[in-house]
Amino acid sequence: MTDLPAYLRPFVLGELGGPEVRVDRLGKLDIYRPTGSARTGAILFVHGGPAPPDLAATPREWPVFKGYATAAARRGAVAAVVDHSLIGGLDKLSTAADEVEAAIGVLRSDPRVDPDRVVLWFFSGAGLLAGEWLDSRPDWLRGVALTYPLLATPPGVDDLVNAAEVIGKHKDLPVLLTRAGLERAELAGPVAEFVSAGGTALDIIDVPKGHHGFDMLDHTEESRAAVTKALDWAIAHLGEEPGTQGDLLVPPPKARTTTTRRTTAATKPKSEPVKEELPVAAEPLPVVTEPVVTESVETEPVETAPVKPVAAAPASAQLPETADLLSSISSSFSGSDTAAARVVGREHAAYAAHDLEAFLAMYAPTARISFADGTELKGRRFLRELYRPLFDAGRCKTEVVQKLMVGEWVVEHQVAHDSGEPMARLGLYRVSEGLITDVEFRS
Repeated sequence: MTDLPAYLRPFVLGELGGPEVRVDRLGKLDIYRPTGSARTGAILFVHGGPAPPDLAATPREWPVFKGYATAAARRGAVAAVVDHSLIGGLDKLSTAADEVEAAIGVLRSDPRVDPDRVVLWFFSGAGLLAGEWLDSRPDWLRGVALTYPLLATPPGVDDLVNAAEVIGKHKDLPVLLTRAGLERAELAGPVAEFVSAGGTALDIIDVPKGHHGFDMLDHTEESRAAVTKALDWAIAHLGEEPGTQGDLLVPPPKARTTTTRRTTAATKPKSEPVKEELPVAAEPLPVVTEPVVTESVETEPVETAPVKPVAAAPASAQLPETADLLSSISSSFSGSDTAAARVVGREHAAYAAHDLEAFLAMYAPTARISFADGTELKGRRFLRELYRPLFDAGRCKTEVVQKLMVGEWVVEHQVAHDSGEPMARLGLYRVSEGLITDVEFRS
């Protein structure tokens, strides 16, 4: 075992017995499902980084994360592990933050998951991503766990929230810290600051003789007890109670609420970046789509013409100019549908429901939106900033009159009511690997 790199060593709880757990792979996200069919809460395990470039496996293949997810699923929760870009370097922090946010959207939209009961669990370098969730505290977030976290924000990173500055901001948000007694000095200092700032808002599990990565390095009773306590903490804060036959006693889901945008931490001296010995994925997460029953995206009944999709054109087809598009949309229609149209339909449904998180989850982390006035935005974080006032004000009202499918594109004749006055426009949506990558609005 000592010849193996640390990340390939066995999970401290060893081979886990118990009921079978099904694992589904959705892009860069692995979802571990418990037995039974009841809706349940979920835990997302977020690995750290960066790591050496010659990794033999990405984090979701590491025994430690497979072990945590399996253990959580056998305790009755849906569990998930996401590969994200932080494994490639601290310069990819913002990309990693967007990828984790996308993974949360996919996980919450899973039919086995109660979207209002989720715990986020950050390890090592991923501690840098925890601050925004401690700050925003969406209502669906039942708890945040951090295991041997890196909390010293690297120099030059000013778009992530420092966890020590916001711990305790939301008194009703449970937070768990598992800290290693033999932690490296450069990590132990910021963790001590975090503990000092957290006060009674923080639950702590100490592993006095544990190293950074004790859950794969230190196979001791102390380590096993710490991991078991942390898992029990997460399950308890999801509100799970194992029933007979492996089913779960789950309360009905509450209405979803939105999350506030990541904000910049207050200016303060930054510690030098710490390189973790901890893999590699920067691709957007594909979303499993389902047909949407209605094609009108509005919050109030509006008398509209029925949506009439046309047959899909080849993927290589070029989008015509606006006048030609209008002509095409006014021509003959058939009842065909495409995968791209179903993704756009899910985005429309989230928009009509004023569910900002579900809306953003339909977009790739680097999605681009162009408006008729020449304005262009790129990236889910900027889309959040743009659309949040509309969602908060309940002004998400757009009527889809007709639509045309052109390969991976969906072109719609829309009437937007967002500004109060109806405005006719064309909306052009490009979908790749289950996510919207480009949107263009034309007047």
